[in-house]
Amino acid sequence: MFALVDCNNFYVSCERVFQPRLEGRPVVVLSNNDGCVIARSAEAKALGYEMGDAYHLNLDRLKRDGVMVFSSNYTLYHDMSQRVQATLGLFAESLENYSIDECFLHFRPGADWEPLGREIKRIVRKHTGIPVCAGFGMTKVLAKLANRTAKKRPEHGGVFLVPDAGEARDAWLRSFAVGDVWGIGRQLSARLEAAGIKTAFDLSRMDDTTARRLLTVVGARIVMELRGVACLQIEEIAPEKKGIGSAKSFGTPIEDLVTLHEPLAAYVSRIAEKLRDQRSVCGHLRVFLETNPFVPSDPQYNPSTGCDLTTPTNYTPELCTTAARLLQRIYRTGYRYKKVGVMALEITPEAETQLAFDAPAPEEIDRRRRLMAVMDKLNREHGRGTVRVVSAGDRSPAWQMRQALRSPCYTTRWADMPKAAA
Repeated sequence: MFALVDCNNFYVSCERVFQPRLEGRPVVVLSNNDGCVIARSAEAKALGYEMGDAYHLNLDRLKRDGVMVFSSNYTLYHDMSQRVQATLGLFAESLENYSIDECFLHFRPGADWEPLGREIKRIVRKHTGIPVCAGFGMTKVLAKLANRTAKKRPEHGGVFLVPDAGEARDAWLRSFAVGDVWGIGRQLSARLEAAGIKTAFDLSRMDDTTARRLLTVVGARIVMELRGVACLQIEEIAPEKKGIGSAKSFGTPIEDLVTLHEPLAAYVSRIAEKLRDQRSVCGHLRVFLETNPFVPSDPQYNPSTGCDLTTPTNYTPELCTTAARLLQRIYRTGYRYKKVGVMALEITPEAETQLAFDAPAPEEIDRRRRLMAVMDKLNREHGRGTVRVVSAGDRSPAWQMRQALRSPCYTTRWADMPKAAA
């Protein structure tokens, strides 16, 4: 048996954990640079607010409706997500963290599933304050649909078990459009509907040959999953990444090269940290710049360039030096840059690194590894950026995201920890 546990209105729920006064009130959370709505409470949805609504175009309406507005607080959301995942790990034989607010759980057969789902809801809420819904099915695709039912149909109390095979399950599958099925995107949905396959039930009855022809092998597995045959297993170990990137829009445009070096070095440092966490190295680095396409009066320029590294590495200073050289190669004066980004490609296990002839001596490589281990330890214990390369600067406001309405980092910063008095 599989279950998909999904956090309800996750970003909003995280804000409510530490501000109970928000319960029952309309709340929205904004995207990077406070651009548009990316999360809504049930109360905000009832007022007609949609995903993607531009914040600056709805200021008066938000005030009139008494909507509480927050900038995204990704540090808080990530930490709360890990707490939810740790709690779910108490219940399942194995689990897969599918996204920041969703987790697949795998169980041995034989439990009383709906009472188990209610217990999961109760314990997660007790341990983290986050409300969740749980959908149970014999496959991951069925569990995903079951979770949708648990969330959309209040009569089930946030828990739903896929009906046994027969008329009840067929009727349930008919209630879903084919585009609602996990893994069937807009393009595939249009192709299937043109072939007369309009519901999840229709898809489950597709013959194997047609499924492989229209949907490839991956789509054919989705069809089998809808029939109750498990083809997609829990991924306890994340699949190897082909690339790691970091790019964020600036709060205000940047024109000079010196200032651009700071965010680039900060992003490269974060990528290097991720590489070391997974014991990997990268063999190719790519840097790009972007102007703002939404300001057509500004001249537009969106260059990129990259280079192979002589020896694959995760050593922050070397990667920062290489990235700075690439940035100088593509930088041009006379443009207002909205974003700088970097991609680490050709990622391989650190233990399999082949040294070039001009690679540092083994003693130097060991010294670098120990230096990075100390830096990572200090940043884990005292907060990211406590120890950083000089080129990353002091996180100048010139390139920070606009987060004028961000809540405190309640769980990861001592100064923001809530205070209680008795």
